[in-house]
Amino acid sequence: MAANVYASATDGGTGDAQVLSGAATIDCPDVATQLTAVPDQARGEVDKELAALDAQIADAYKRLGESADAIRQDPGFAENAIAGPLKDKRAAVLARIGTAIERVGGERPQGLDELAGCAVRDSGNAPADNGQDGGDGGEQAGDGQDQQAGDGQDQGGQGQDGQDQQGGDGQQGDGDQQGGGDQGGGNGGQAGNGPVPGDYVSIKSVQPNVSTPQPSGDASTGTFTSECGVNENGVFNSDNVIAAPGVSNGAHHFHDYIGNQATNAFVSDDDLARADTSCQDQRDRSSYYWPVLRLQNGTEERDANSPGGGIEGNAGEIVTPKDVTLTFVGNPKGEVTAMPRLLRIITGDAKSFVNGPANANASWSCTGFEDRQLKDKYPLCPQGSDVVRTFAFQSCWDGRNIDSANHRTHMAFTDAEGNCPAGFQPIPQLVQRIVYDVDAPSLNDGGKTVPLFAVDSFPEQLHKPITDHGDFINVFEEDLMDEMVACINEGRTCGAGGGDNGGGDTGNGGDDGNGGGDTGNGGDDGNGGGDTGNGGDDGNGGGDTGNGGDDGGDNGNGGGEQPTATPTEPGQGGDGGQDDGDQGGDQGGKDDQDNGQEQPPATEKPADDKGTAQPQQPDVKVSTPAAGGDAGDQGGDQGGADAGNQDGGGQEAQAAQVPGSLPELDDQAQAQGGSGSLAETGAQLWPAAIGGVLVIFGFFVLRSVRRGA
Repeated sequence: MAANVYASATDGGTGDAQVLSGAATIDCPDVATQLTAVPDQARGEVDKELAALDAQIADAYKRLGESADAIRQDPGFAENAIAGPLKDKRAAVLARIGTAIERVGGERPQGLDELAGCAVRDSGNAPADNGQDGGDGGEQAGDGQDQQAGDGQDQGGQGQDGQDQQGGDGQQGDGDQQGGGDQGGGNGGQAGNGPVPGDYVSIKSVQPNVSTPQPSGDASTGTFTSECGVNENGVFNSDNVIAAPGVSNGAHHFHDYIGNQATNAFVSDDDLARADTSCQDQRDRSSYYWPVLRLQNGTEERDANSPGGGIEGNAGEIVTPKDVTLTFVGNPKGEVTAMPRLLRIITGDAKSFVNGPANANASWSCTGFEDRQLKDKYPLCPQGSDVVRTFAFQSCWDGRNIDSANHRTHMAFTDAEGNCPAGFQPIPQLVQRIVYDVDAPSLNDGGKTVPLFAVDSFPEQLHKPITDHGDFINVFEEDLMDEMVACINEGRTCGAGGGDNGGGDTGNGGDDGNGGGDTGNGGDDGNGGGDTGNGGDDGNGGGDTGNGGDDGGDNGNGGGEQPTATPTEPGQGGDGGQDDGDQGGDQGGKDDQDNGQEQPPATEKPADDKGTAQPQQPDVKVSTPAAGGDAGDQGGDQGGADAGNQDGGGQEAQAAQVPGSLPELDDQAQAQGGSGSLAETGAQLWPAAIGGVLVIFGFFVLRSVRRGA
């Protein structure tokens, strides 16, 4: 897509210059963030002109990628043939923006004309000499070991005789130096515009860096969870109805959509209010969307030849999230007020690679390590740990506007103590957590063995992790919003169909409404807690903070409350000390096995007062699938996957399963109503004995009669 206009490399000593794609980008001032005051009457026209500026940058970036030979021959080509014409085109658009504002009586923004100029600049994506990684997220393989560069050093696992392991996950390479290596000419990514190995860092090399404000006595400590799926319906488009309403392909990258199923550039407020929703509670028709995550594995998706897709550098296999959790939390200093209907919030900055980090709000991590958050690197997660994207949205509202000219100034973040700025009031904060089952890429070969992953982006943003962002439009029905506010202010856990119990028997338990699993539904079958899902008696799918194994299952990796997770290691269940001694993990029996032995299916007893059928526990202590409770389960890799459970009762449960132990007979005795005492057994045998005697007597009588005849 883009040419390296600053350097060249030789191939095999032939002297032929190679084009190093992705090593330059287009850097233009972001006009939208500068427009803080646009009259409502001019807003639509201005939004369309802003979208035109984005399209101009995308076109210039495409031309930059096609002009490698000309740039190499004439260093002034980039300025004269790309940046110069782009400046002229932008100047015309900026003039129209000024005119549109003045036409409705507004004041022309100061310095608008000065925002026309752009530059072609080095992206930093070119690999360093000798295959060394140019970024601080790379890895180098040593004598059987590799060390993670970046924030601290971490042994990435013991390799053998020159083999190296990626981020400690057991991925073995060939002993080559990681991070530069053979990247196919340094292209980076499937479309040649990123990502590159320098965009990644081992999560183990990151020190815990998450802190939370100390709640005051007036804090609103409740949580409300909405369950809206993971975009199983495959709703995608490259629009952005908030930033570019009425403009097709206004985002220049594809979004995942959950919740409201009608969201596109042309949807009206009335359309949103009438649309279908993927949310369990049909009163939540809100729109939740974010850039898709792709594997750079050569797959051609349906958008491969579409604007916003492959022709704009967004290529590869779209990954459906493993889990998505939508949690609304309170304010550490006081009560929250209701969100206004149709409130729009954008968090993060899709152009932060060139704009800088001022508005960036990306948070990348791994399940089990969510006390360590990355802003400008993708995480390399160890084996058994999943990639996590977290968006903690702005939670201070100006009390007047549902949107603003730059889509930012009507909302604000709290300060470090949790206070809203003057003139703003706290509203429920949306914390959005998205989990992906993707492996740590093989950096030594540029992702050829295990593919790189990256978010979609504007073409010139080169798929940098810092550009990650999320969008939200509030289309909660008023009564449900009122329920949310009351729940949060009263310190309760609610939502996701579970009422005040935050899910409880339906699998959405946990004090933060997350129920332990990534969707708040711990366990592979979505039963994250409650009486049927191993979450303990209180329905928590893995502990007080909802840390019941980040995938609710196979690995038992503790995740914790989104941006404030308790530090854990894989195989540890959240905060390590849940209500009844559980240590997270699956504990639901992935393969319906326990200690390698197949168990009889649990019988059912009458439904409880919430209408949920309860598993009947036999008298003999047998570890049955999906048997939770308070006996002190051990999660992690023993939590219901093939490794087998060790549930309450410990040695007693194991003793019940040695050869010769027949719990089925005990079940039959219970079904017959007997307790197994000798007297009761004898009472049952006497009728059978008498009947047998009578049969024998009749046989002899019959035989005698025949002989006499």
